[in-house]
Amino acid sequence: MKTILTILFATLLSFSVKAQEITGQWNGVLNVQGMQLRLVFHITKTTDSFTATMDSPDQKANGIPVTKTTFEKPKIKFEIAAINMEYNGELKEQEIIGVFTQNGQQFPLNLSRNTIEKTALKRPQEPAKLFPYYEEEVTFLNPKANISLAGTLTLPKKEGVYPAVILISGSGPQNRDEELMGHKPFLVISDFLSRNGIAVLRYDDRGFGNSKGDFKSATTADFATDVESALAYLKTRKEINTNQIGLIGHSEGGVIAPIVASKSKDVNFIILLAGTGIPGNELLLLQQEKIAHVSGISDAEIQKATANNKTLFDLIVHSTDNEKLKSDLRAELNQIIDNDTAAKIPNGITKEKYIDEKLNQLISPWMLYFIKSNPATVLEKVKCPVLALNGEKDTQVPYKENLTAIKNALAKGGNKKLTVKSFPNLNHLFQECKTGSPEEYATIEQTFAPVVLEEMLQWIKTQTK
Repeated sequence: MKTILTILFATLLSFSVKAQEITGQWNGVLNVQGMQLRLVFHITKTTDSFTATMDSPDQKANGIPVTKTTFEKPKIKFEIAAINMEYNGELKEQEIIGVFTQNGQQFPLNLSRNTIEKTALKRPQEPAKLFPYYEEEVTFLNPKANISLAGTLTLPKKEGVYPAVILISGSGPQNRDEELMGHKPFLVISDFLSRNGIAVLRYDDRGFGNSKGDFKSATTADFATDVESALAYLKTRKEINTNQIGLIGHSEGGVIAPIVASKSKDVNFIILLAGTGIPGNELLLLQQEKIAHVSGISDAEIQKATANNKTLFDLIVHSTDNEKLKSDLRAELNQIIDNDTAAKIPNGITKEKYIDEKLNQLISPWMLYFIKSNPATVLEKVKCPVLALNGEKDTQVPYKENLTAIKNALAKGGNKKLTVKSFPNLNHLFQECKTGSPEEYATIEQTFAPVVLEEMLQWIKTQTK
């Protein structure tokens, strides 16, 4: 009996030591295309297993339940089904060496007991308070969507009447500074313009930051109603010259600005920063080709991927029945993968799961709308002055094809009040760059080229004389 008790005690002691090795807080920093994202895991021992939660401080998300926590020394695994995430690591002394996987994409992620700070990024253009102008936190209502949006209004001075612009962000949920890859381009633009006599309203995208609403279910047309609400709000402010309100849209924002301008006489001018002029399906194919090329992908692989994506996009463009579209897309994805399985399915994910992920991306409300949209048909209806700017190394919205399409569409509609300019060596974010690859964005210290800031300012002054 004594022997049995000794063995039992040793087993319990072993489990206790094992639990102590892994329980508690583990910290790491995930690097995704140059962007740093802190993650914190909290592991707790239960009677015969472990549970965990995850925090993402930079996304202001805490206590995310980990669906399944497995620890078989030295291996540990976290699974979060809700966000299609998995982490596989190996305990080595006081560190876990592992790989973070989400939606089939894999990134190295090491966890430590120590609090890990993000590496400070050099962003010399980012202004520091105190600002030499007036700044106010504001909220305004979008009555069509029944949501409130939160933003920042900057005025050259608290008192006075000023021309104004509304900043419209690109695709993906972003805050009022259009923060991405460690850069805050809208903060830089707002600061520059308000220092030079222009009022600026910038706001968090719906469902992001302090703005309400559901971002995932919204389309470009829905985002246009948010801008309309911002415009209506500015008209209520005594500090704003309501005859001198313009829109500045970046990327998708350059699609949204013409939508609003084509409907409202209250928009006096628009600036398109890497705005698009070609149909959505054509833009995505061209974008994928340009990015793949600067990433060193072979021409043969690019041609194969382009052909596959064109087939999928064509199904969407010509679809009238969403249920049939889902079935057709699933069948096509199946065939594409069967023809090139190794190149299409990342390690650690099943074919069925991979197809589900791709299908969900393709049939999201935003993607369906975007692929079917043609900005030219809207641009033809725009009658106010337009400034269209692009970087010549932009791989996301290639400048030649899109500036030409914008110019032709405005001309077709009889609008001769167009100024077009491209800038050598600038990328999609209007940074001075080497290749234009999105992978460069975070590594470049410059946030927004001063020459483009000056170009916008002088043009706005011309429109608001």
